[in-house]
Amino acid sequence: MPYDTNTTATELVPDYAPLIEGKTILVTGVSPGSLGSSYIQCIAKAKPACLILAGRSANKLAKCAEDILATDPNIEIKILEIDLSSLNSARKAADQVNGWEDVPSIDVLVNNAGIMAVEYQLSADGFESHFATNHLGPFLFTNLIMKKILKSASPRVVMVSSDGHRLSPIRFYDYNFDGGKTYNKWTGYGQSKTANMLMALSLAKKLGVKYNLQAFSLHPGAILTNLSSHLDWSTDMDGLLSVYRQLGEKQGWEDQGFTLKNLDRGTATHIYASFDPSLKAHNGAHLVDSHMADPMVDIVKPWATNDLEAEKLWVLSEKLVGQEFPY
Repeated sequence: MPYDTNTTATELVPDYAPLIEGKTILVTGVSPGSLGSSYIQCIAKAKPACLILAGRSANKLAKCAEDILATDPNIEIKILEIDLSSLNSARKAADQVNGWEDVPSIDVLVNNAGIMAVEYQLSADGFESHFATNHLGPFLFTNLIMKKILKSASPRVVMVSSDGHRLSPIRFYDYNFDGGKTYNKWTGYGQSKTANMLMALSLAKKLGVKYNLQAFSLHPGAILTNLSSHLDWSTDMDGLLSVYRQLGEKQGWEDQGFTLKNLDRGTATHIYASFDPSLKAHNGAHLVDSHMADPMVDIVKPWATNDLEAEKLWVLSEKLVGQEFPY
């Protein structure tokens, strides 16, 4: 029976249990009540070899680790502090991972951390905060630990994107929004989510054939988590619809609210992207509701699935992080 929008992570784990068992899995953006935490708790039931919980708060990471160990004290768990808005933090965290001799390889990396629709601010490195946190930090961190990922027999990278990619292509000549003058928080978010999709496509193209790396992006659905806790939807919805109207998209005139998923449904596509074996034939694909997205039905924008756009972003990203990764 095909998976769909109602499929839950709890339902998927038994299907993929043989593929999860013995794996080492690193997940960013882990905190109580988050998609990252829900994902980790579900796959923990299938006896992975090691779970690496990454996030900004050591206390929140420790709480998530405690919850898992309470159900299975035999699972090996490692804690990794990382602030993806900081390139220096991404480098330090990568050095730590690369220095773990007891973790010879990483089978699955899930770049799950992110921010959404925040007011304009620059990162410590001088980049717009969405672009820094949701793209440049994960771009650098992923590539710095790539040797360890490629030591896996079946390496896989999952980029958690969003249908918010529809809000903006990559603004190659104004990614910083002219110091805030051209900024819209939904456009900033949209640009970063497009970047997630293009990064998955680049990794698949650059490392798929030669190194057997699989990379996918996904839209988890609309889920109420801490990601949106700062928003006031009574006013912020108008801002979101305004961007769609400026783009001439039908969503701008069809405000019917969000069809919300709970965490169990919201993390199902995470699990599908991480372990489904049939996806090998579709490296670089974008996934929705635990299936490959249909660009027409699921409204996937061509600016987020274009090889040229992906390569342009890769080159720009190397320039901005100050390091080349010539795969």
